[in-house]
Amino acid sequence: MSNIKKIVLAYSGGLDTSVIIPWLKENYPGCEVIAVAGDVGQGMGELDGLEQKALKTGASKLYVEDLTNEFVDDFIVPTMKAGAIYEEYLLGTSFARPVIAQRIAEIALKEGADAIAHGCTGKGNDQVRFELTIKHFAPDMKIIAPWREWELKSREEEIAYAEAHDIPLKINRETNYSKDKNLWHLSHEGLDLEDPAGEPLYKKEGFLEMSVCPELAPDKPTYVTIGFEKGVPVSLDGKKMSAKNIILALNEVGGANGIGLLDIVENRLVGIKCRGVYETPGGTILYKAHEALETITLDKMTTHKKAELAITYAELVYNGLWYSPLREALAAFVDKTQESVTGTVKLKLYKGNIIKAGIESPYSLYSEAIATFGESDYNQKDAEGFINLFGLPTKVNAMVQAKNKKKSILSDLFK
Repeated sequence: MSNIKKIVLAYSGGLDTSVIIPWLKENYPGCEVIAVAGDVGQGMGELDGLEQKALKTGASKLYVEDLTNEFVDDFIVPTMKAGAIYEEYLLGTSFARPVIAQRIAEIALKEGADAIAHGCTGKGNDQVRFELTIKHFAPDMKIIAPWREWELKSREEEIAYAEAHDIPLKINRETNYSKDKNLWHLSHEGLDLEDPAGEPLYKKEGFLEMSVCPELAPDKPTYVTIGFEKGVPVSLDGKKMSAKNIILALNEVGGANGIGLLDIVENRLVGIKCRGVYETPGGTILYKAHEALETITLDKMTTHKKAELAITYAELVYNGLWYSPLREALAAFVDKTQESVTGTVKLKLYKGNIIKAGIESPYSLYSEAIATFGESDYNQKDAEGFINLFGLPTKVNAMVQAKNKKKSILSDLFK
């Protein structure tokens, strides 16, 4: 440990990282700790007073890096275009980790650090996401993961450690949910949520932060119209906006209408099943709108193959393999599929539901002249030849089986 003189810490100011600074100072004597906080849209409430807190607990300085535009344009939008969903989960924490870890690695190299530390537990996915990204950008950097080393075994023991070291916390033992928030979502884990038999306390004051429970949503529906160009959201209700501002606006209207609540037991990378509650109001709307637009702009074979590969894409993102060659190759495939995904989608939001209310695109493959139940350009007589050819293997197989069955019967008769 004596050769570790400078450590860069992934810092949020939450329970884990607040405790880690003094722990590092105690266990790596004489080391300098530089804290780095990545702003991915978690809100000023989490960033206010962060520098004072970091310095008070032993850090030499704090970087606060605004990563919001990069987060949206380079991580959220590509994943949304892919239609990547992991077991219903819209990957809010998963794709936030690589953008933060990349900046931390860059700062560690610039500062000449000996090691990077993080507050991820040995049970979770985030340790993998952080460390695989660090290995990509700083392959020779030592990584310190206190949760895999120290004697603290629970969040309750962390709180006791913080109290003993006079570390200010925004939580207590009764409100000690494990939460992760960014501009895309908010996750909740722990406490009563550890029992899948219980209903989440959606109506409990302070539990939901980005949404309301559907019962408390307005009795009147809200309509939104989202415009896309090559799969990228570019407008909301006719007004040109950045993808980031569209997400923020959809968070507001979606949250007010109880959109985007998800209660799942997911399969973590390390093999543990974990129950979590997610709030993703804007993201849920955006995924629904994008999917709707693809129904009229993508051909059948591309649609089906893209859906297959979306599962792989989601697993790569969830498992921390953002910078893998396969994820990059799939992203190139997705970009090719999006060349015609341009148009507008109108949606009706009502008490947690998203209802399609109209889709338009200059590249629409839908032809009313062909699909109509009235007089159309479709020649129904063509279907006979198509069925004969399409069904030829079935017919030949049946004929062969019938022939062999007849031979078998005759053979049995003359035994």
